[in-house]
Amino acid sequence: MADRHVPDEFPREPELGSVTGVQPKLLVREVDGRYVSGPTDEELLERYDICDDLADQLFQYASRKVATAGLSPDVALARAEKGMRLKVDAGAWDLSQAEVVWVMKRAHQLLAAKGDD
Repeated sequence: MADRHVPDEFPREPELGSVTGVQPKLLVREVDGRYVSGPTDEELLERYDICDDLADQLFQYASRKVATAGLSPDVALARAEKGMRLKVDAGAWDLSQAEVVWVMKRAHQLLAAKGDD
């Protein structure tokens, strides 16, 4: 298997949280005997795979709508984004706002590449 990596433009946000008290605190967790702040490489790759798959699904959806309903690519992707944001806002999908933006950017890239063929 080829060595896979997450593209540099994929969001890498630290996990947010709060801890009460007067003194400053650093939020970390223990993973395999080490303290880690933010996602591990494996967790980041998993998030990337999820978002990349979602971008591909939105691209496929938009492609179908362009072909069958006569929608423009921008309108088809705008509708897909609206539906995705509703699911994220309702808590049905666990994506950060930065990941939502990345997914839509990736779906636009895929649709533009199809148009260049």
